[in-house]
Amino acid sequence: MIRILPILLILLCVACTGKKEVKAPNILIINVDDLGWKDVGFMGSQYYETPNIDELAGQGMIFTNGYASASNCAPSRACLMTGQWTPRHGVYTVTPSARGKSEDRKLIPTKNTHTLAAKHKILPEVLQENGYTTCHAGTWHLSDNPLEYGFDINIGGAHNGLPKSYYPPYKNVAIEKGKTEYLTDLIVEKALNFIDTVQKPFYLNYAPYAVHVPIMPVDSIVPKYEKKSPWQGQENAEYASMVDNLDRNIGLIIGKLKERGLYDNTLIVFTSDNGGLYGITKQKPLRAGKGSYYEGGIREPFFFVFNKKIKPGTKSAVPITNLDIFPTVLKYAQVGSQSLQLDGKNLAAVLEERQTTMERPLFWHFPVYLQAYNIHDNETRDSLFRTRPGSVVRKGDWKLHYYFEDDGMELYNLSKDIGEKNNLVTAHPEKANELLELLKKWWEETNAPIPTELNPEYKTEL
Repeated sequence: MIRILPILLILLCVACTGKKEVKAPNILIINVDDLGWKDVGFMGSQYYETPNIDELAGQGMIFTNGYASASNCAPSRACLMTGQWTPRHGVYTVTPSARGKSEDRKLIPTKNTHTLAAKHKILPEVLQENGYTTCHAGTWHLSDNPLEYGFDINIGGAHNGLPKSYYPPYKNVAIEKGKTEYLTDLIVEKALNFIDTVQKPFYLNYAPYAVHVPIMPVDSIVPKYEKKSPWQGQENAEYASMVDNLDRNIGLIIGKLKERGLYDNTLIVFTSDNGGLYGITKQKPLRAGKGSYYEGGIREPFFFVFNKKIKPGTKSAVPITNLDIFPTVLKYAQVGSQSLQLDGKNLAAVLEERQTTMERPLFWHFPVYLQAYNIHDNETRDSLFRTRPGSVVRKGDWKLHYYFEDDGMELYNLSKDIGEKNNLVTAHPEKANELLELLKKWWEETNAPIPTELNPEYKTEL
């Protein structure tokens, strides 16, 4: 028995040595700028053509109730990067918070945080500390330099939320010249070079400036869309050329992953930072667009792909937000999150179809003003603002809007009224009060600022 023991130990060591090591997955987050819920084929558009995105969506799980955690660029991106609700990081809008005419604003809005505080432990920092090479490509919008926030490589990212031009000289986008000139083509060119040369597990935050204004078309693509019939408010051929070009570039990224044998071990997340720009594109039957907290401003095309874990061709109606990306990525990267304060949820059980529901309220907080860009064509609460100060909560099928200026409330059952046309506050006061109590509790838990100071220059009664 004593002689057998060493042999068993040797065999055990050999078995342990021969055990195949689980390689950390690569992470690709595609966070498009201003792409609306129905600006892609897989969500039903019959005007825009997005074959590469559609094919990719079919390789994973599509969320039909996917949301951004804010209705405009900077706060949405801050939420994704921190995994936290807006009151925790204080980025509510693009500076300043007092947008629109002062005489139309009843309240003094909450002061906005322009630069994300360095105290926040954000996704690229956590991945970088756990052996990942991290690369940002495109819109950053949260500070002057993403390299100070956990990225090893920066391709064109800075504090600006949009380029002054998609054609050189780009003016406010610092990026080295390449073989291509159109800005999103140049960004993807350099992102492809990163994928081609990176040796360690990587995180690529691909956030092309497209399809944000200025609307600068890809001239060779425009004629295709000029020949197409309008579809439910989608008819801008120049904007469509930008969507088409975006699709091409995403196809190039996926092709490069496959070429290098990386695709099967890459977790891919696709979403948009906020709703489509109403007037340039529409998301029928959703109401309004970017800057609004109606569904058209916050509901997004949203899917996850990971060949090793997520079954192709699946869909989920579970309501999620981009806050859920952070903890989900950490789960698949096998990185602990116990020391982090994350407001999102790990979606792995839903993605792997071990769970079909996730009961929780979702919150949005916007204690500032965002003016309308077209007072003659909008679907917002009033024609002067896309959003006045307020909060929103969704629980189950029910969604409550609450406004700080007048304590106004709007209640909708999204399962029956996705277009938010029928305010049910009077018909269902008990449901409105239930959701309002959830909001009040959440305000307290997150120390959410509630604007109450009256603006002495206010002249217009609601």
